[in-house]
Amino acid sequence: MKKIWNLETKNLIQQRVELYGFVDNIRDHGKIVFIDLRDRSGIVQCVVDQNNNFFSLVKNLKPASVLKIIGKVQPRPAHLENPRLETGKIEVAIEEIEPLASAKDLPFEVTTDGYEINEALRLRYRYLDLRRPRLQKNLRRRHEFLLFLRNFLDALGFLEIETPILTKSTPEGARDFLVPSRLYPGKFYALPQSPQQYKQLLMVAGLERYFQIARCFRDEDPRADRQPEFTQLDIEMSYVEREDILNLVEKMLVEAIQNLYPQKKITKIPFPRISYEEAIRLYGSDKPDLREDPENKDELSFCFIVDFPMFEWKDPEKRWDTFHHPFTQPKLPDDSKDKDEIIKVLESNPQILLSEQYDLVLNGYEIGGGSLRTTDPDILIKVFEVLGHKREEVYQKFGHLIEAFSYGVPPHGGIAPGIDRILMILENEISIREVIAFPKTGEARDLMMDSPSEVNEKELKELGIEIKGRDLKNKKDEK
Repeated sequence: MKKIWNLETKNLIQQRVELYGFVDNIRDHGKIVFIDLRDRSGIVQCVVDQNNNFFSLVKNLKPASVLKIIGKVQPRPAHLENPRLETGKIEVAIEEIEPLASAKDLPFEVTTDGYEINEALRLRYRYLDLRRPRLQKNLRRRHEFLLFLRNFLDALGFLEIETPILTKSTPEGARDFLVPSRLYPGKFYALPQSPQQYKQLLMVAGLERYFQIARCFRDEDPRADRQPEFTQLDIEMSYVEREDILNLVEKMLVEAIQNLYPQKKITKIPFPRISYEEAIRLYGSDKPDLREDPENKDELSFCFIVDFPMFEWKDPEKRWDTFHHPFTQPKLPDDSKDKDEIIKVLESNPQILLSEQYDLVLNGYEIGGGSLRTTDPDILIKVFEVLGHKREEVYQKFGHLIEAFSYGVPPHGGIAPGIDRILMILENEISIREVIAFPKTGEARDLMMDSPSEVNEKELKELGIEIKGRDLKNKKDEK
């Protein structure tokens, strides 16, 4: 006899089964006791009467205890069937029971949706919060969604390739999370904001079609809909134009939704292509919500925003920044990509340049972005100079990429849909934290692990690091 899922019992009437799980509920009717046993698949009712050797043990069990049960599956009397349970037509008559772990009283109820519970408390006990059916369903759906994407891309000849987590700090937009090196005092790794340079180097390597379910890290100011670490489907392709990439992502998402969320209605296929200028003029936003009825949670309105400006002016800092990232291919307003003309405009009038950036928008949320890439080192260096970097600094930070391009580089481009936001929308959740197993708070703290946290002086000394103003920092934390 082997362990089975609770849900399998409905097809095993009159058979002996071995079950494991948590006590979801106990109902003591005096001479008979019912246990609702819960595992990941669902709940099954187990029953024991006063003639059973384990009767007194069962009467003293507490909710959330962990049990092993051996028993016989039997049909329930018709008038006692429970249509709300998938196993509601059967029950398991307990023959043997073994407590595997006891449990204290839980700090909150885990059988409800949990929205009524203070989120900080839920995140403090996230391992308990994850017992609730809603969150287990969300994580199961996340698995199914990612599995579909993997299989879809695999069938098209894409290779899933992992790229390093410990990498180099480079000026790409947001702040890097830095990791000090013990072996090389005074030097630092950085956690990747995205696998941007690595996936471009994979195109130089001739791998042509790459993807990765990538973890990304950005040290940004806290915001409710962002996490310091997040997951994206990272895609890069050689020998493509913009429409090749947009059509691929459109087909992938349409098929995923039709297979996994058939109740959802996609308002328009193909997804509309809207220029940045048109989006701002018509909707006042570069992530417009195009739903016919925003109250209808099963309506999905996608669009691609294209033809972004290459640069935007950062007034407080008095400098240019890129709308997307420096590796995006610039183009002239007439769509020309003439190298000499682009360099001339970069030197004299960068604000008129457009770019080969594109964003994917769903129901008013930006859920992904990408671009065709600059593969000409002269243009790439000039873009960084517009951003305020000296040529020597560009070679110091990106010399590896520039050298790689000198050995022959295919034209290429990519896109990176954000998994967390897509699933938040598909699952009708109010926050990306509801579709992430162990999220940080909106203030970028992990209340369960109590991080970020201090480290001891010995560890800092090994790294050659001294924390200045620690007393002042502690007073700030106390507030």
